[in-house]
Amino acid sequence: MTFRLGFLTHVQGNGPLAETYRRAQELFVVADELGFDVGWVAQHHIPLHGGGLSSPWPFLAHAAARTKRIRLSTAITILPLENPVRVAEDVAVVNTLSGGRVEIGIGSGSGPVEYAALGADFALRRETTTSKFDVLRRALQNEEVGTPGFTVQPPLTDDFTDRVWQAVFSGTGARYAAEAGANLLLNRATYGYTENTDVIQRAWADEFLAAWNQPRTPRIGLSRFVFPAADRRTALAQIEDGVQRAARNFVDRGTFPAGQSLDEYLRRFHAFYGHPDEIVAAFQQEKVLPVATDLITQFNPGVPDFDAAVRALELIATEVAPALGWKPASSLATASASATAPASATAPASATAPASATVSASTTASPSTFTAA
Repeated sequence: MTFRLGFLTHVQGNGPLAETYRRAQELFVVADELGFDVGWVAQHHIPLHGGGLSSPWPFLAHAAARTKRIRLSTAITILPLENPVRVAEDVAVVNTLSGGRVEIGIGSGSGPVEYAALGADFALRRETTTSKFDVLRRALQNEEVGTPGFTVQPPLTDDFTDRVWQAVFSGTGARYAAEAGANLLLNRATYGYTENTDVIQRAWADEFLAAWNQPRTPRIGLSRFVFPAADRRTALAQIEDGVQRAARNFVDRGTFPAGQSLDEYLRRFHAFYGHPDEIVAAFQQEKVLPVATDLITQFNPGVPDFDAAVRALELIATEVAPALGWKPASSLATASASATAPASATAPASATAPASATVSASTTASPSTFTAA
């Protein structure tokens, strides 16, 4: 099995927001050194506990300056709430600054409050996504948009045909993404279903593949809540509060039933947590992974401490993903991971962090040590 390995952050933390942003940047640096193929960031207009990022492209521009090879993308940009020409301009600028490392994931967002705040009609979100997606794709192909003679600046010299992803939450959405020639993004979990997430999403992935009619190979990005640690108890100590908080939020929204156990809520979030061997065994039963081209790991809804997050990234890159068939993108990344990774998941995080991660763990305690992003 071959796939690209990604890391997605929702930019959450347990300290001041400026510190949270800077530590999220440090995670991009760590992921870059460990050989992750893509770093993804989520856009949220409604504040999350401990963070949330309303404007992803300045964040990715800063990450581009701090990293060398990792690709940079959104999962997602909430396209109905954006001007698609302006999004294309942001993509073009960051792609130029990063040396051609940008991709983009788009979707319709999650709730009516952000639509009301930004003057958009939530009831028309699907139609708005469709119309703005068409404009965005044409703009990314350097076609005229908006008015005769206008094209995006700077001109895009890279082909974005296979760099655009669409998040979907149904089989119908998967077919639409295929017909539009977009790559498929599948969320960490499905909501409103009693069946396991991978059972539901495998059917969507199959519909996407059946509807695909492009000459290039279809791509499927599989996002999953993954948190490895020395054992399950250690993992739960880092993620339980965030899971419980998110579960209460979903209960309030009517997408989770009330009064369930922690284990049931973890199942509904389709969580992979515990020792790396346990996570590998669980992924070997995952029904969507065999057709995925990208595995996108994230800690959300958990909000782990920074050192624990660094440690989890290391374990994903050195124990979990390789056991599933992934290899780092370059020999340099392999050497970095080998030099800094332990033989066992039980070693302390301070002994295993890459040099930049070790520095960041101590320096991020004081926001004054950083230049504003």
